[in-house]
Amino acid sequence: MKDDLIIAGRSFSSRFIMGSGKFDPELIKACVEAGGAQIITLALRRANSKGGEFLKYIPKDVALLANTSGAKTAEQALQIALLARELGCGEMIKVELIGESKYLLPDNHESIKACELLAKNGFAPLVYMLPDLVAARAMVDAGAAAIMPLAAPIGSNLGLANKNLIEILIREINLPIIVDAGIGRPSEACAAMEMGCAAVMLNTAIATSGDVALMAGAFGKAIKAGREAYLARFGRVLENSGEASSPLSGFLE
Repeated sequence: MKDDLIIAGRSFSSRFIMGSGKFDPELIKACVEAGGAQIITLALRRANSKGGEFLKYIPKDVALLANTSGAKTAEQALQIALLARELGCGEMIKVELIGESKYLLPDNHESIKACELLAKNGFAPLVYMLPDLVAARAMVDAGAAAIMPLAAPIGSNLGLANKNLIEILIREINLPIIVDAGIGRPSEACAAMEMGCAAVMLNTAIATSGDVALMAGAFGKAIKAGREAYLARFGRVLENSGEASSPLSGFLE
């Protein structure tokens, strides 16, 4: 059964999106191969380092998703997106506007403005956000291509701390909901996919593990398993009784 992730008209067979911010660039290729990621995020300042040498470590068949890391305003986000377009990163852009420095929380209000500005300039914004339904609806109206709620503060590995709020977005928003930030373990990525998330983005949980390629492979399997469980639909739950899985009568009578 074909079950591709569709974002802004582009099709991806993998639902594993990998960040690259904390990686030794020489490990990226191994992680992509082990985890099966087909999209990798890219901070533009890193792409520009050493004359763009970083880009040679990204496999050619992997889509680059530039982010607006470092921008504080919608206008700055557009400037970064235009530079990314010149570098050949395409129209998909991850809107990342941090409004609070201690916990690195995104600024939903400014992100809505950025989304509108980017969409007007031909970009497909994937918006990193605090999981809030009102803000997500405004992002959809502003032209978002995907909504990326944080599961927990970025880089924390705290897991699905915002599980209930993300479930509301999955039910109410008719765009891919991609969990971004906070996932620390493959079991948590699997749980996010079982909930109905369209994809999971990972960086710190892999980059800070003892074996990054092995951990990338574990996350790749967990994301796939969670998606398959979601598609299969779960069996019913009996809260107040049990039910035998085999007949209890007609034997030894």
